[in-house]
Amino acid sequence: MSNNRPPWTTLACAAAGVAAAAVLARYAPGVRRQRIPARRLHIETSRAFNRSSALLACSVLTDSAMEHYRGSFSNPAMYVPPVVATCSLLAGLHGGADRNAQTHAMRHAIYWGAALTGVAGTGFHIYNVMKRPGGWSWNNLFYAAPLGAPMALLLSGALGAAAERLRNQPARSPRLLGMPAGKALGLLSGIGLAGNAGEAALLHFRGSFQHKAMYAPVSVPPAAAALLLHATLTKPRPRWLARVALQLTWLIGWLGAAFHIRGVARHHGGWRNWSQNIYNGPPLPAPPSFSALALAGLAALRLRESERR
Repeated sequence: MSNNRPPWTTLACAAAGVAAAAVLARYAPGVRRQRIPARRLHIETSRAFNRSSALLACSVLTDSAMEHYRGSFSNPAMYVPPVVATCSLLAGLHGGADRNAQTHAMRHAIYWGAALTGVAGTGFHIYNVMKRPGGWSWNNLFYAAPLGAPMALLLSGALGAAAERLRNQPARSPRLLGMPAGKALGLLSGIGLAGNAGEAALLHFRGSFQHKAMYAPVSVPPAAAALLLHATLTKPRPRWLARVALQLTWLIGWLGAAFHIRGVARHHGGWRNWSQNIYNGPPLPAPPSFSALALAGLAALRLRESERR
């Protein structure tokens, strides 16, 4: 049998590439670098972080609701993450539309609650891994409670809390944690993106990288994280390469969701048997987390480029 691909497959791949480039050029955040007055830049950055937190919380909500339902909510604590993620999602949506230069007390409290819930959830998941036969092993990391899920809730809370703290800062030269705000937010976004890429690498390694597209989230996002961290830790100046890498990461998140939808459809029964296949196929909520962190990274990079040191 010939291994040559049929012409329609080649045409479909070419069309997909053109469509992806069009989406990047039209919809990716940060492509059009509009000049924003300094008195408004930190508020727009805060709103971007609120939106990023909301998108990340949406991924956590969907994932935790599905996985904890599959676990029959055997531990009452398993009800907490979906509830907290819902609150974080609503807080992020509210904050994303809020142009006030003041911290919203309720949103801030919700974000701190999400961060603390993420810390507690990480402890529970580590315990779940360690109590299995073999303890800390690759097999248990692959198939026990995923460590990245509660960390995503922690990150959602951290992004939102940073957004609220930033609102109270002066319009010029805002600071967080004793450093320029752009630098602090860039570090948070870059580290979060690197951790998310590590989780994807673990799960795609489990899947033996059976599709070439599975290499994308373990190559572009780590590069974007490295470029963002470099831009954050060095002298502020325009960083077009970091911006392009983050825009590609944003796009990879949405394309990854489409690939995961396709992965569910390839299982027996396809979407007609959705109640089984959404658990057997690749996790649908995972890829958009890349888009969420890329959105935060682009906002942090824009703020960092405007700083003097």
